[in-house]
Amino acid sequence: MAPPVRPAQFSELAYGTTLAREFNLIQPEDVMKWSVIRPDRASFDFTAGDAVVAFAAAHQMQVRGHTLVWGRHKLDGAEYTPAELPDLLHEHITRVVQHFRGKVFAWDVLNEAFDENGKLRNSIWYDRPGIGLAGKGTAYIEQALRWAHAADPDALLFYNYAEGEAVNPKSDGLYAMLKDFKRRGGPIDGIGMQMHIFDLHPDVSSIGANIGRFTALGVQIHITEMDVALPTNPSTLRNSEDLGRQADVYREIAAVCLAHHGCTAFQTWGFSDKYSWIRSFFRGNKGAALPWDEKYNPKPAYRALKETFADGSCDRVKVSTPELRQP
Repeated sequence: MAPPVRPAQFSELAYGTTLAREFNLIQPEDVMKWSVIRPDRASFDFTAGDAVVAFAAAHQMQVRGHTLVWGRHKLDGAEYTPAELPDLLHEHITRVVQHFRGKVFAWDVLNEAFDENGKLRNSIWYDRPGIGLAGKGTAYIEQALRWAHAADPDALLFYNYAEGEAVNPKSDGLYAMLKDFKRRGGPIDGIGMQMHIFDLHPDVSSIGANIGRFTALGVQIHITEMDVALPTNPSTLRNSEDLGRQADVYREIAAVCLAHHGCTAFQTWGFSDKYSWIRSFFRGNKGAALPWDEKYNPKPAYRALKETFADGSCDRVKVSTPELRQP
C-alpha cells in the first residue's frame, strides 16, 4: 500500500518513522504537480519532488508520479494563445518525466478529465483554449499519453479519476475511451481509481464489476487515493460502531482489489488523520478517514488492511497503508 506524502513532514519523527516502517510505495501529494514544479513559465523546481524520491530510495520504496495534466492547473494568471499551449504542455510533460526517468515507475498522466455525465470536462488543456484538439473527443488525452511515453518508455501510464469507481455514466465514458485506446494501440497501462468514500455503505459489488471490466481490457487498476470519511460530533470522538464499519469498508475494497489479478496497487490518501484533507473539506462534519489517528495510533482500519494483505498477496499488489513489512 502507499500514501501520498508531504516532504515537509519527513522530519516529523512520528510521520517519518511510520512512513518508513509501514509502506513500500509512496506518491507525492502535491510536489510533482504543475503548481509546485513550475513556479513560472521559464522555471522548473524539482527540489521537493527529488526529496520524495530520495526518501523512497533510502527506505526501499517505489514512487508513483502524480500528476502531469489536470484541468485545475493554474498558470499564474498568464494568458496563453492556443498556438502556445501545445508546446507548453509538451515541454512540461517531457521535462518532468525525463527528470524522474528510472525513479518513478508509474505516472498519473491525466487527472479527472471526465465529468459526471461521462463527457469530457472543460479545461485549459481541452477547450479553454485547449491544445488544438477540442471537439476531437479524447484526442488530447491520447496526445498527453504519447508525450509521456516518449519521455520514458518504461514508465507505466495511468488515467486517474474520482467518483466513477462503480459502474455509472462517468466510468462508462472512461471505459469507452479505454476500449478505443486499446483497440488502436494507445499508450495507456492502467486506470487509477481514487476511491474517496464519503459514506459507510459503498456499492462494493458495482466497484468490483467495474474493476473487472477494466482489467478484462488488459490494463492494470491502482487504487490511488482511498479514504473512508466518518461523521464527527462536537467533541470529535469517534463512534466505535463507525470505526468498525470503516474497517469493514477498507477490508471490502482491499478484498475486491485482490480478487482481480489486474489490480496491482492499493494507496490511501495520506495515512494519519492529522494531515487528512477530509475534515477541512467537509468543514468539520466528517473526518477520521485514514488508518492511523491524529497521534499515529493504528485504528481498526489498519488492522483490517493488514489482515487482508497478510496472505502473501503483497507479492502482487503494491500496498501502501499497512505495507506489512516484517521486522
